[in-house]
Amino acid sequence: MVDRARGGAGLDGTAAERTRPTGTAAGRTRPVSIGAVLNILREEFPEVTISKIRFLEAEGLIEPQRTPSGYRKFTPRDVERLGHVLRMQRDHYLPLKAIREYLDAVERGERPAAPLVGRQSGPPPRDEVTVSRLGRAELLAAAGVDEAELTAWESYGLVAPLPDGHYDARLVRIARLVSELGRHGIEPRHLRATKAAADREAGLVEQVVAPLVRHRNPQTRAQAEERTRELADLATGLHSALVELALDLRS
Repeated sequence: MVDRARGGAGLDGTAAERTRPTGTAAGRTRPVSIGAVLNILREEFPEVTISKIRFLEAEGLIEPQRTPSGYRKFTPRDVERLGHVLRMQRDHYLPLKAIREYLDAVERGERPAAPLVGRQSGPPPRDEVTVSRLGRAELLAAAGVDEAELTAWESYGLVAPLPDGHYDARLVRIARLVSELGRHGIEPRHLRATKAAADREAGLVEQVVAPLVRHRNPQTRAQAEERTRELADLATGLHSALVELALDLRS
């Protein structure tokens, strides 16, 4: 295994903050079991499971030691690396390949630019990797859901792959929200109306900006993108305000 003693070496500024190890891992020197790792990580990542840790191992993100009887043993460096992986998935919706390549480069003593999900405004700096699509396995891992859940959400139209079979990275947040609502008893079938309303609002925004989008002037088309984001924010704010008001009036 690559020496992980450097941990966050080669990071600076906000990149260092994004990949800082969990404090509970610091100071531990002896390898621990997967159950102990779960307890350590759950302080920051309540939704992490043993299956998720095993999946990350299978994807090459970590390489725990094995006892003669086959039990996994995780060093403090393994735990810190797991923290980095989970944090980058949670905060930036990054696919595992991008995370692995980034952390491996850091551990080699390089200073790679932190990869970013392609949802920032404006073009990314030339030395940054923009990730806008995920594979199915990467979506499952990033959202912390299983195959059955994702299949059910797809059947209700809440989540859908792109024509090439990949998934928009923004679906990670949507999947997490649907999952969280499910914990409160709101099932996917209950959310079909929400999805339909979102589609109608998107259609309304498209009608408003359509003349700008079709314009030959590049600056005008750029204005269309800005107008689209502005209208989307307004529509989202209105929806939130209406739901809040409706609940207050019924209480």
